[in-house]
Amino acid sequence: MTSMSRWPTLLIAVPGLFALWTVPALADTAPKAGALPPIGSADTATADPPVTRPRTKPCVVPLFNDVAFTNFDPKPFSYAPPADCTGPWAKVVFESDWQVTAGRQFDRTANVWIGGANVYFGTTSEPSRNVARTWHVERDLTDYRALLSSAQPGQTILGNVVNDTYTGIITGSARILFYPLDARERAPETPDVVLPLSDSAVGGVVNLANGTSRLARTFTFPTNVERAYLDVIAQSQSHDEFWYTCVPDDVTGPLQSCGGGAFRETLVTIDGKPAGVAPVYPWLYTGAIDPYLWRPIVGVETLNFTPYRVDLTPFAGVLSDGKPHEVSIGVYGANDYFSTTGTLFLHLDRGSKRTKGQVIVDTLAADPSPVTTKNVQTAPDGAVTATVNVDASRRFTIAGWVDTSHGRVHTEIVQTVDFSNAQRFEISSSKYAQNIVQKTKITALTNTHGRSGATQTWSGAEWPLDLDYVSTTHADGTSEQRTTVDQRSSLGEMVTENGVLRRPHLRTNAVSTTNTLLFDAAGKAIGPEGQKSSQSFFERDLLGTCYSRAIESADGLLTKVTDGRGCR
Repeated sequence: MTSMSRWPTLLIAVPGLFALWTVPALADTAPKAGALPPIGSADTATADPPVTRPRTKPCVVPLFNDVAFTNFDPKPFSYAPPADCTGPWAKVVFESDWQVTAGRQFDRTANVWIGGANVYFGTTSEPSRNVARTWHVERDLTDYRALLSSAQPGQTILGNVVNDTYTGIITGSARILFYPLDARERAPETPDVVLPLSDSAVGGVVNLANGTSRLARTFTFPTNVERAYLDVIAQSQSHDEFWYTCVPDDVTGPLQSCGGGAFRETLVTIDGKPAGVAPVYPWLYTGAIDPYLWRPIVGVETLNFTPYRVDLTPFAGVLSDGKPHEVSIGVYGANDYFSTTGTLFLHLDRGSKRTKGQVIVDTLAADPSPVTTKNVQTAPDGAVTATVNVDASRRFTIAGWVDTSHGRVHTEIVQTVDFSNAQRFEISSSKYAQNIVQKTKITALTNTHGRSGATQTWSGAEWPLDLDYVSTTHADGTSEQRTTVDQRSSLGEMVTENGVLRRPHLRTNAVSTTNTLLFDAAGKAIGPEGQKSSQSFFERDLLGTCYSRAIESADGLLTKVTDGRGCR
């Protein structure tokens, strides 16, 4: 086992950020930022960058155009690879454009499937009575080359209700852009096999109602698997939409909150044996808590979820034995329910027809064993004060080897996952206050060594969420609901190959928002007050590439855009 203590020579602590590398200053390079609505606009705004593109001219394959989503019927389409760009491709990019008419409408979940595999997953903007909204999303699909090389059935699923009450009509278009190789360019290494874990041959999520529910699929894999990865998306829905606000079942009454506790985690198993963990990101949709919070700036990844990638390479030799193997996904603590899907990516040993190997260490436990502490106090007048904390920590190692045409390759994954959720409540006849401080920290060190040398990959993530909610009723019967949310996703990775540093990468995405919603004595909402929000997105690597955009809003209108900050 290689100790993570060797890495601090490459890292320094940064306040508010989990890590940064000590390398020479980067050039002031800023990739072209995506389009934004003009200052003063109420249209949806995000600071997210577009997917970086090669210089070659892409071949464009439309998937669907101006499709209206007015019910819960899937919208099928047919996919075929571009005849003028037969590959290999330098890059493959999914793009989609969406809009919702002015009126009343909930946020909705949208996903796109090709050959049963998920190629896009996100939620929609909510309109307002007088404001229609538009948004654009992109996703890098280069790893899907093997799937996209042949014709496949496709479908888009975006369930929506349109009637006299819910009048917002959502429409969308999508396409895939295939970028040919430059004359001097080598094709990127991509998986040889793509296998979906979905509801059917044409795709669809599987809903996990509780902690024992599973999305399980059995495959007979190729007999020469060398590396394997699983991309996981577990989206909270229904009673679980606000899982990070929930409390143990026995105190839901006095705390007037959802049950099931405030810890969720996705576990991946192979043949029933724990094989990896995918922590659950606390996505916030555009109707969350107070819709005015997310106008015009939405939450982190709200419109475009990022799958969590689980490295299953230690199991490569086992998967190659020619026997059927079950791969399953479950969500610990699921409480009705999580929409779940996964996509397996396999890299094959092209120099042989058969690999073999075994898992030699697996200390990952099936049960994360969260620890909950609570203290609920009720005063004589019925007022309640309470604290509820849940903590869960994992430290595990999974290691295996596989014999390939280029020798035996050992892979060891050493991972930690630390989770905490601390809640404070103040509840009386005129006040309901709930404060949440949640932290998720993930670190992993992957060591790979064989005849060709040794590679070490360090990766880390932090997902803090601070949420403060206070609802107050005044003596005249009017009331107000004040909410403040701060959420962030910070991700970093560094790779060394035979001791040489390669491809360090850092990305942070942070959203802060606050609003006070006012109600009259009859309980009717009369409007927002003091709405303010901001998003900052920063990304850099050792190659001199840097992207930075910060946006701000007030009273539902975009007020400021700053590009390039911190890239010098």
